[in-house]
Amino acid sequence: MLSETYCMPHSEFESKLNCSSYLLYHRGSRSYCNNSLEKKIISPCQSAGGKQTLLVIGCIDDEFRSSRNIALSLHRRYKNVVDGGFSKYLKDFITAGVTAYAVGCTDEGLRSELLKVRDSPEDFIENPSTGISTSRKLKLTTEEINECILWSTIVFITILCTPQPTVVRWSSVSPVSAEAQIKWKGFCALIANAYYIRGMAWLPVKTLQLEQMAVMGHAEEPSLVADRMRIVFATLENVSPQWPKG
Repeated sequence: MLSETYCMPHSEFESKLNCSSYLLYHRGSRSYCNNSLEKKIISPCQSAGGKQTLLVIGCIDDEFRSSRNIALSLHRRYKNVVDGGFSKYLKDFITAGVTAYAVGCTDEGLRSELLKVRDSPEDFIENPSTGISTSRKLKLTTEEINECILWSTIVFITILCTPQPTVVRWSSVSPVSAEAQIKWKGFCALIANAYYIRGMAWLPVKTLQLEQMAVMGHAEEPSLVADRMRIVFATLENVSPQWPKG
């Protein structure tokens, strides 16, 4: 992703953007903005002196210019986590998931795109920078598609559990199906409450298994539940960081 960086007084930043095509919104004492038409994301952050706002403008690249590209990008990142480990690749998946939420994707829309790729006679090649190209057919299994979409669903529902607005969404359509909301909202809300109210970065797996039992009638294996919990906490840290980074 290409980016530009420059500084201006924070008051000037707000006055310029309030009169522009960018939507300005606030989280705590800090202002954020977004522009869906120009495909740009702007993230201001206070400099050390607190008198200037550092603006990093990143243009959304080809990975996010179509729903199919977004779905393939998420799938590629999901595979990176599975093959390379949570500690190394999870943040990358979360970042892509948050962007997918912001540009208006839905869980079932993403699932549909991946199923089309799986069933398509066309060939696709992975480009090193975007994960997409055109000469080798991607082999997608139903199991990994379902799991990738579940991870994305958990990211989307977690964002819905945060104090608003943490992420501006450029669509009025719900990001997740009613069925997914029923299954996972309580799970994500438990973790979000622990994060915001009690300052926790982990919950007992048994607590979350009991939530699954109450809602779905069964509980997943402890290792799977722990993975789901890591996705929720990583999403919360991405969209609403509570502690300074060391």
